[in-house]
Amino acid sequence: MRILLAFSFSLLFALSSFHADANKKQAQEVTKKQAVTIAKKSEDGRTLKITEQDKVFTVRILKTNGHVVDVHVNKKTGEVKKD
Repeated sequence: MRILLAFSFSLLFALSSFHADANKKQAQEVTKKQAVTIAKKSEDGRTLKITEQDKVFTVRILKTNGHVVDVHVNKKTGEVKKD
């Protein structure tokens, strides 16, 4: 009985630790590299500049037609907004 109880507590601890690690991964912010990848999915072209503000990355992209577009990528959600 003690062995079963000890095994149950060990399993419970392992599962709670795994759940905490999964939550940490979901809470991670978008990196600059990821922001560029997300922005390029939205607008095709060459990346000119990346700037970082409090809540967003601004990725400046030169399109093949010569126009410059600013794509804003939210750091927490990855949501895209264009200028």
